[in-house]
Amino acid sequence: MDAAQPAVLLERDARGVATVRLNRPQRNNAYDEAMLRGLLQGLAALQADDSVRLIVLRGNGAHFQAGADLAWLRSVAAADAAANLAASRLTAQAVRALDDCDRPTLALVHGSCIGGGTGIVAACDLVIAEDTARFAISEARWGLAASIIFPQLDAAIGVRQVRRYALSGEVFSAARAQAIGLVHECCPAGGLDAAAAPVIDAFLRTAPRAAAISKRSARACAGSILSDACFEQLVAEHAERRRSPEALEGLASFAQRRPPAWAPQG
Repeated sequence: MDAAQPAVLLERDARGVATVRLNRPQRNNAYDEAMLRGLLQGLAALQADDSVRLIVLRGNGAHFQAGADLAWLRSVAAADAAANLAASRLTAQAVRALDDCDRPTLALVHGSCIGGGTGIVAACDLVIAEDTARFAISEARWGLAASIIFPQLDAAIGVRQVRRYALSGEVFSAARAQAIGLVHECCPAGGLDAAAAPVIDAFLRTAPRAAAISKRSARACAGSILSDACFEQLVAEHAERRRSPEALEGLASFAQRRPPAWAPQG
């Protein structure tokens, strides 16, 4: 990718279908501050455009989204408490903005969908994944916690599954993601556009305001609309964890390509 290109690209077609493309393929679309700000600004711009009927999220390159850029996380962890709080708030705001978006959202997943990427897809209304895609909620392996995306993950797959995958960090398949509710449909590799076409047509046949009201009502009835107080608590805990001794060891071990101190050695 040309360094001058933005970390998030926006496209619109004549039907009102907007595509948000995560655009750091050289980093497997791992998110950093630029990507988070690009996602927030892009979503705000699309919601301000009355012609937009549907938002599609996808990733450029070999992977949908590989979680946080750990080099960025290390630089944030080395900064002061205020910088860490700002980074956690920015991350949480990006996922919350997608969750609260009043347009239908569709995620098309290929390659890896790791950490924050699982929060992104959990915040979408519909997820289609290639059957070769792989998923993980891996933060705890590096001494971090995925707590700021737990509201979306709990709503998508239930706390029982979150407790398994956020605590183990294990990688799971697209078929398993579909079985637990993170993914709605699977398709063969290279088949995302074909699989998405009838779903996009179905979304476009619904009345825009009725769809927005239905989406918010469904979330309200399920108790899955995040309160500001809970949001702030999660942000504070997330920021504090990043500066913990465990997180510093985990991030160092990743950079040094070695197991962290708590993992089995050899």
